[in-house]
Amino acid sequence: MALSLTLPTAAGGLAAYTLRGSAPVRPPGGVQFNRIAYSAAHVVADPLAAIDPWLQCAVDWDATIAYRRHLWSLGLGVAEAMDTAQRGMGLDWPTSLELIRRSLDAAKDVPGAFVASGCGTDHLSLIDVKDVDHVIQAYEAQMAAIEALGGKLIVMASRALAHVAKGPADYERVYDRILRQARQPVILHWLGDMFDPALAGYWGTKDIDAAMDTALGIIAAHPHRVDGIKISLLDKDKEIAMRRRLPPGVRMYTGDDFNYAELIAGDGAGTEPTHAKSDALLGIFDAIAPAASAALGALAQGDTAGFHAILGPTVPLSRHIFAAPTRFYKTGVVFMAWLNGHQQHFTMVGGQQSTRSLQHLAELFRLADHANLLAQPDQAVRRMKTLLALHGVGN
Repeated sequence: MALSLTLPTAAGGLAAYTLRGSAPVRPPGGVQFNRIAYSAAHVVADPLAAIDPWLQCAVDWDATIAYRRHLWSLGLGVAEAMDTAQRGMGLDWPTSLELIRRSLDAAKDVPGAFVASGCGTDHLSLIDVKDVDHVIQAYEAQMAAIEALGGKLIVMASRALAHVAKGPADYERVYDRILRQARQPVILHWLGDMFDPALAGYWGTKDIDAAMDTALGIIAAHPHRVDGIKISLLDKDKEIAMRRRLPPGVRMYTGDDFNYAELIAGDGAGTEPTHAKSDALLGIFDAIAPAASAALGALAQGDTAGFHAILGPTVPLSRHIFAAPTRFYKTGVVFMAWLNGHQQHFTMVGGQQSTRSLQHLAELFRLADHANLLAQPDQAVRRMKTLLALHGVGN
C-alpha cells in the first residue's frame, strides 16, 4: 500500500503527498572507490542533558560514534569536528577535541577507516584576539592536541585570522608557520562567507581570484606538506580553475554542495591526474551517504552513467538543504539522520533544529523521497507526522 501524508506547501497551504515507493539506495557490499571521499559528519545531541541548550553543549557519544561507524561501513572517510558538526556554532573546542579522540579511537577497530580532524582557532574570543601571533599560537595549540592523538589535520579557516589580518601577507605568515610544523600533509580549508559570514575576505581580499592566487602561492611554497585543499565557494568554475593550478599530487577536495556530482566526475582536462577531477570533503555526504557510496562505486567501475543516475537526484535535495542562509544547512543534515533512524530525536546542539521552517523541512522530505534516500519509508512517515503534529498539522 502506498504511503501518504499531508504536508505544508510553498504557498502556505496543505496538500496530500504520496511517496513514490521506489527502493531506497543501498550500495553493494565491499564497494571500492577511485576517489577519496570524506563525509563531514554531524554530532547527535543529548536531549536528556540538564543544560541550557543555547549556552552549553551535550553530545550523545554512543549515537554520534555509531553514525561514524555507519559512514565507514559505506567506504566513506570522516572529516571530524568540522562545521557540519556545528564547530564554532554550538560545539566548543573542548568538546570538539573529545569528539576527535573518540572518533580516532573508534576508527582503530574498523579496517580501512580513515579520519581527518578540524584544527582551528575557535577557542579564541574575537574580542580578545590582538594580532596574528595570537592566531598562530591558537592554531599551534589545537594542532599539538590533535597530533598528540595521532590525528591528520584539516587546517580550518579561522574567524580570528579574518578578524585581525591586514592583508595577504598575514595569511602567508600564519600558514607558513603551521605547515612547517605539520607532522603529515594537511588538508587546507577555504570556507566561503555564505557558510560563515565571519570569513568574508579570507586570504586577505574579497576578490576571489586574488584570494585564490594567495592560497595557491601558500600551497606552492609547501607542496609536500599539503595533501589538498577543500574549497566551499559554491562556484564550480572557480573550483575547476583552482584545481588545474594545483601542484602535482595536491588534491582538490570539493566542498561544493551544489555541483559536487560533475566536479567529482571530472572533465579529463590537464596532464596531472589530480587536475582532472575533484575528490570530496562534503557535508551533504552525511545526509546522502548510501547514494554517495553507491555512486562512487559505480564511477570506480567506469560506469559514469550509473554514477550520475544515482547521484543526480540527490543534487536538488542538497541545494535545498544548503539554500540561503547556507550556514543553517546542519538542520537539514540532522533532520535526515532522524528520518532515517540514525538518532531517536530531532534535537540539535545549540537548539539549531529551530533554524529551518516546517515548510522547508516538508520540501526536504519530498526531495529525499525523490532521491530514494528514505531508508525506512514507514518510519520516515511516522516521524514526519510527529513533527507535523507538534506544529498543529493533523494527519
